[in-house]
Amino acid sequence: MKHHLPAARPASNPDVANQRNNAAPPNDTHILSVDGHQVRVTHPQKLYFSRQAKLTKLDLVQYYLSVAPGALAGILNRPLVLKRFVNGAEAPAFYQKRAPADHPAWLRTVTLSFPSGRTADELVVNDAAGLARLVNLGCIELHPHAIRADDLDRPDELRVDLDPGPGVPWDDVRKVAFEVHAFLQELGLRGWPKTSGSRGMHIDVRIQPRWGFEQVRRAALALSRAIERRVPKLATSKWWKEERHGVFLDYNQNAKDRTTASAYSVRPVPDARVSTPLSWKEVADCDPADFTVFTVPRRFAAIGDPHAEMEAHAGSLEKLLEIATRDEAQGLGDAPWPPHFRKAAGEAQRVAPSRARKAGTPKRPLTA
Repeated sequence: MKHHLPAARPASNPDVANQRNNAAPPNDTHILSVDGHQVRVTHPQKLYFSRQAKLTKLDLVQYYLSVAPGALAGILNRPLVLKRFVNGAEAPAFYQKRAPADHPAWLRTVTLSFPSGRTADELVVNDAAGLARLVNLGCIELHPHAIRADDLDRPDELRVDLDPGPGVPWDDVRKVAFEVHAFLQELGLRGWPKTSGSRGMHIDVRIQPRWGFEQVRRAALALSRAIERRVPKLATSKWWKEERHGVFLDYNQNAKDRTTASAYSVRPVPDARVSTPLSWKEVADCDPADFTVFTVPRRFAAIGDPHAEMEAHAGSLEKLLEIATRDEAQGLGDAPWPPHFRKAAGEAQRVAPSRARKAGTPKRPLTA
């Protein structure tokens, strides 16, 4: 089933304006028939982007329908955290783990447990109708866990998140990405690059679901440290911002309960950029600003999904875990976890280095 994005032209185009004016019935609800399901889009003409790109909620629904096979590949059979921008991309969002109580019966849920000990029933979206439903809830981005609904304890994806610091040029992000690509190849793993939709890049690695979250994060930390050693002027594995330089490889994105924006997610930036899957040939000269809600549907129709073969290339973490063991034997213990996690065995003091130094400085004696 093909879907077309009516907002693929500038919002001031009269044809688009007419489509918008005719889209919503008087009760301000638009009904879509998607893959045999009726999906209600409430307030379809509500602007979700207005500062640079001009996009309504209905435009976003139609964008996701136009790239549905690619967007669904990134979330298929995965529990989802809902990041809801109920007042549009320019207003604060909130995270919702629990599926809405009024979700339709055709949307599946699965019960997850979290480091806090709590549980939540999260949505699992496997069809285009579910995508449309997510956008109606205000979900501009898609945030899947790295696990599948039929195995909640063993991730099947290692996520390499390249996060450039302030002032770090895009060219440095690409150089670090190519270093990750080469390193993964040496280990017999295949990385699949995509723009983050902001300033960074994500490299997803399909892995065999044989290891728990702690081991996958341990492998990610070993990878981050290895890249830092290979290109120390460009990359860092340091968790504390005051210690970072260049491009940070955020190993903690592989901790349990962490999610990242998946393929074809729209990001809440003024030009409505999209986290876009790339081939490695494209990485060399791509510009993240080229991939937006207006351009990606045409790209998808023309070339399909560059990550379509990812499922066929699940690899092993054994070599990365061997590197982790060597690091640990040489005195490199665990690195800091996110603040809401319990302190791990072997983890250094969870405090910024500058604060630790201040806490360890003896007070000067009073002088007369």
